[in-house]
Amino acid sequence: MTEPIILYDIPGKNPKYTAWSPSTWKTRYGLAYKGLPFKTEWVEYPDIESLCKKLGAPPTWKNDDGSPLYTLPVIYDPSTKTVVEESFKIAKYLDKTYPNTPRLIPDNTAALQSGFRMGFELNVTEPLWDLVVLAACNNLNPRSQEFFRRTREANGKKLETYASPGEVHDMALKKVETGLKKVSQWFDHNDGTGPFVMGDIISHADFALAGRLMWGKVVWGEDSEDWRAIMGFENGRWERYMKALEKYEVLT
Repeated sequence: MTEPIILYDIPGKNPKYTAWSPSTWKTRYGLAYKGLPFKTEWVEYPDIESLCKKLGAPPTWKNDDGSPLYTLPVIYDPSTKTVVEESFKIAKYLDKTYPNTPRLIPDNTAALQSGFRMGFELNVTEPLWDLVVLAACNNLNPRSQEFFRRTREANGKKLETYASPGEVHDMALKKVETGLKKVSQWFDHNDGTGPFVMGDIISHADFALAGRLMWGKVVWGEDSEDWRAIMGFENGRWERYMKALEKYEVLT
């Protein structure tokens, strides 16, 4: 590799962590874990679609109206002149292109890791969204903040109502706790072999999980009540988990 890989990411206003997106954190963690040199190019929300079209990165999803949805992360690898979109595809590409680095998706685990991600999204990410969405919006720069609010409120629901203070907020936090307890029970099937999804082996699935938790850490702040509450669930299991991955929180 002669030049660093470019990671396209969305900037936030947290003075310690410019990177905040749970989706791009998956790739950021993965690049750091593999020890691959990379640099970040920051992209505001309204510019993502035009950037992807310029790079030749296809849409990753569809909007509710069926129109193409362009999302980050996207990487550009100047060593191979390759553009790759979507974190799981990026992980596969990095493993294939740089086989002498630690694997993100060990052999014959792609289906299992994908299933874990889907289970985690269902049990934890959906209630976490309610808690995080307003803070995530407020963490953005003005152009991205306007875009984020307008597109997320297209269903007619104001961001302020997702987890308004009081009972609604407390119920959302309880759902996150219940979801993380279920995930913790999945981990327990490893019989103490290690703190990660695959026991003592770090994988892309860990970065998918940690990326979601980083979402809250960055947009709420490390001293916030919600972040401290989540780190205390399961007798501090998730605080220890995040500490074990802290060395890969690279912000280049």
